[in-house]
Amino acid sequence: MSDNQDDLFPTLPMQTADDIVIIGGGLAGLFCALKMAPRPVTVLAAAPIGTGASSAWAQAGIAASVMPGDTVEKHVEDTLIAGAGIVDEKIARLMAGEAADRVLDLVEYGVPFDRDLEGKLTASREAAHSERRVVGVQGDRAGKAIMEALVATVHATPSIRLLEGFVAEELLSEGKKVVGLLARGDRGTNPHRVELKTNAIIMASGGVGALYEVTTNPTQARGGGTGMAARAGAVVADPEFVQFHPTALNVGKDPAPLATEALRGEGCTLHNDAGERFMLKVHKDAELAPRDVVAKAIFDEVTAGRGAWLDAREAVGEHFAKEFPTVYQYCQDAGINPVTDLIPVIPAAHYHMGGIFVDADGRSSLDGLYACGEATSTGAHGANRLASNSLLEAVVFAGRIAENILLHYPAGHINKITERPSGESEEHNDTPLMPRLRSLMSKYVGVSRTDEGLRKAIFEINQIEIENRSFRFRNALTTAKLAAVCALMREESRGGHQRSDFPEEMVEWKKRSFITLAYANKIAGKVLDGTYE
Repeated sequence: MSDNQDDLFPTLPMQTADDIVIIGGGLAGLFCALKMAPRPVTVLAAAPIGTGASSAWAQAGIAASVMPGDTVEKHVEDTLIAGAGIVDEKIARLMAGEAADRVLDLVEYGVPFDRDLEGKLTASREAAHSERRVVGVQGDRAGKAIMEALVATVHATPSIRLLEGFVAEELLSEGKKVVGLLARGDRGTNPHRVELKTNAIIMASGGVGALYEVTTNPTQARGGGTGMAARAGAVVADPEFVQFHPTALNVGKDPAPLATEALRGEGCTLHNDAGERFMLKVHKDAELAPRDVVAKAIFDEVTAGRGAWLDAREAVGEHFAKEFPTVYQYCQDAGINPVTDLIPVIPAAHYHMGGIFVDADGRSSLDGLYACGEATSTGAHGANRLASNSLLEAVVFAGRIAENILLHYPAGHINKITERPSGESEEHNDTPLMPRLRSLMSKYVGVSRTDEGLRKAIFEINQIEIENRSFRFRNALTTAKLAAVCALMREESRGGHQRSDFPEEMVEWKKRSFITLAYANKIAGKVLDGTYE
């Protein structure tokens, strides 16, 4: 592996005219498609665009220094602190510097961000932010409102072809260049595979939350894009860093409903069964500590049998339904009245800081493969994402990819789809092996990890790989293996990665992880034969 990150990226020549395919119908993919209009592009999505994306479930909003007194420098500093020492500062500065412009882009696409009586944008404060800089919609409806606006704009944009109901399964390569993909659709009981030849592919397939038993993410978020890219030879960065949102509703639902960070920003407090406000003894910022700190504290309370509860009765009270309508409805559905009742909470897999390694223009280490959104690791988040930087990262780098594509790839045409017979029995909807994977990931590669547990995870992932017959699930297994291997190798605790057997940060590990599937398989092989030390 090269020590120079720039060596991992190919030089892009001018390409011949051909199709550009975006994999994913969430915020990153749709924003990228719109920014390339009127250049023809194809968006391939497993579900109708917007409906299966984590973006639509984001509650608080998008971080941008738009309020008086706030600055890009303050935003960068907060991002660096939250990222626990391994944020790529140049990338973070670029992201924060473009934030205001991308918010204005979203306004032009029709997103109804909250405004004051003078019509100026307003912002709320979230954990680990030093200023009020989270631009939202009706308290907790930002993701839904953003996606509704983008979906409507995409449907009104004739240069965008939508292929909904198709799951990408495999990238086609010639050497280090990606030249197409295989995807699977579902026609009743007859799954079929299709082939798309491409000039470039933009992976915007989302995160990994559904690899865990308790998650705030939709079922499609199982790391398929990262696994697919890794199987094609792409470099993956920081896969061990998974962020667990501290306050999912502990009401037995899958996915778990989310109680937005903004509630704690408004003064809501955390208590255990005995009524103790336990965050006071954990961190100087109490409930506004970084997410990894709050998540681990809640995890410790719950696993010790003391429980964890969010108290919004005084801080929000009777205004709850108006200020946080989404969370209010989640509570109502679970038989909870947050105006008068405490809300049971538990950490849930929420966001992946790792993913396909990309540069500032979204280029992966494979020619012809770009990536944006949660499927990537730009370096902007380091070991722990600052709240509401996720939607920001998605639009900033999606926009930069669009600029790079328009520069290097002349306007092309939309290719026809070639249908391929399936050729084998395929568990195209899901696999009975998925619950096993989710269980082992939660048990061994979850909030708290150990050497022994991570070795067990690698053994079990290997066994599941032997039993697996699903193309789609193979990609999820690949991402799980990358996370487990890098978590085993990182003998420290940092950000979202917590090792109970190595509880402190280590200077020698103050660096990002870069790995290929070939190297991960080498390490896994040593674990399996007992030679890994």
